Amino acid sequence: MVLLLHRTKQRDVSFPKGKLDPGESMPQAAVRETKEETGLSVALGSNLGTISYQLSGGSTKTVQYWAAEVTPKAALASTFTPNSEVQALEWVPIGEARKRLSYDPDRELYDVFLQLAEHDLLETFSVTLLRHAKAEARSEEFPHDHLRPLAAAGEDQAETLVPILEAFGPRRILSSTAVRCLSTVEPLAASLSKHVRATPELSQDFWDAGDLGQLRRLVGRIVARGKNVVLCSHRPVLPDLVRELTLATGSLPGSYIEKAAALPPAGFSVFHLSRTRPGAGILSVETYPLKH
Repeated sequence: MVLLLHRTKQRDVSFPKGKLDPGESMPQAAVRETKEETGLSVALGSNLGTISYQLSGGSTKTVQYWAAEVTPKAALASTFTPNSEVQALEWVPIGEARKRLSYDPDRELYDVFLQLAEHDLLETFSVTLLRHAKAEARSEEFPHDHLRPLAAAGEDQAETLVPILEAFGPRRILSSTAVRCLSTVEPLAASLSKHVRATPELSQDFWDAGDLGQLRRLVGRIVARGKNVVLCSHRPVLPDLVRELTLATGSLPGSYIEKAAALPPAGFSVFHLSRTRPGAGILSVETYPLKH
């Protein structure tokens, strides 16, 4: 079943969407707007793409979409009531939703969703690769690389990351043993009331030692487990993490892989994978260089 919105003023049928609040990221807005319009709390699944169209005043509006899943119990517990924006919610069989939609761009977007459904790829999980936030430079005060703390700007970045990463529903948080990585994910862990698993395989010291076999085994276990996870690591380690994720899922290499690994401090890439068919490859990847 697929959820459609009957909008009040427009008298049309569409998907949940809305406008960004000041300083808000698209993933944050997607979760917030879905909650406001439907009463449903969701975690974002596969990225389905974007739609751009002209508004009456001549400006262009761009909308980014994700798939998201809710349980029947959650659907029944929705707090939705008809209002000035949304007249009604309608759960429609997956094969009937396309013809109910009012606009061609929505139907084209839905075709992407249908492709996933036809190949049994709707049930997904995410692996988020996160580069640590900005750290203090090595100096006489901080001579040991793994003990370097976050700079003041990095502490701000770590706080900014929390609601963006929460939009993808992380269930586990793994971090390099370096202080700057552990400090980057500490606010996220506190917000989610989760424990951070300090993981030597994600550290730069471990990578410098050249034993990539354990990194490969770590990625293999993560893919096999099929749970939403955040991995916080370092710039030199990220390309190998992405390569191992590509190999573990049978994905095709390409420039998108290199882009996903080339992250600035506090930047992250989200890889969406099939929970039922993890060998089907990377279904979508989205990269976020954190804006200040």
